[in-house]
Amino acid sequence: MIKVNELKDDAIVKIPVSKGYYMMVKALAYNLVDKMIKSEKSEEYLKDVGNKPYAELDEDQRSLHTVTLLVAEIEAQSKLQELVDIKEVLEPGDEGYVAPTVD
Repeated sequence: MIKVNELKDDAIVKIPVSKGYYMMVKALAYNLVDKMIKSEKSEEYLKDVGNKPYAELDEDQRSLHTVTLLVAEIEAQSKLQELVDIKEVLEPGDEGYVAPTVD
């Protein structure tokens, strides 16, 4: 038998998150969606991530669900703590739009 660390049932862990880490998590979410699209998963399959109970999702959907919740919580906390800058961003079709790249 071995011993492992596990969070207590009522634990709420507070973790400071840098912008760099936040951007990595967002990139991970994008990567998961991109792979699902490239593997020809249906639009309904992607929508199920937000519509079906967690227990009914497959492994890929659960991964996307978890990362999406993490990004949403980081964004919610950053707004509450007034750590957000509002920026205007060009969209596809706007004059001067350049597609983003991941460096």
